Amino acid sequence: MVSDKKREEIKKEAKFLLYKFSKQLEKVKLKTKKIKSEDEGTREESSDTHQNPDFKLRMFQNAPNKSQDFILAEKKKW
Repeated sequence: MVSDKKREEIKKEAKFLLYKFSKQLEKVKLKTKKIKSEDEGTREESSDTHQNPDFKLRMFQNAPNKSQDFILAEKKKW
């Protein structure tokens, strides 16, 4: 059990340490981080109707699991 006098000393010391720590934090310079805008993550659909006819064939050749015209994929379970 801690006496009342010792408890007060601990409180004073803790407040002093927090004060010193906060003063040191004020001196820290942080680099500003550039935030990407929401517009950078999307793309515009092209109006070009030309498609690569070989694309679907290559995609299905690379897919390990497929069924008719569908690629079977697993959903990650966290």
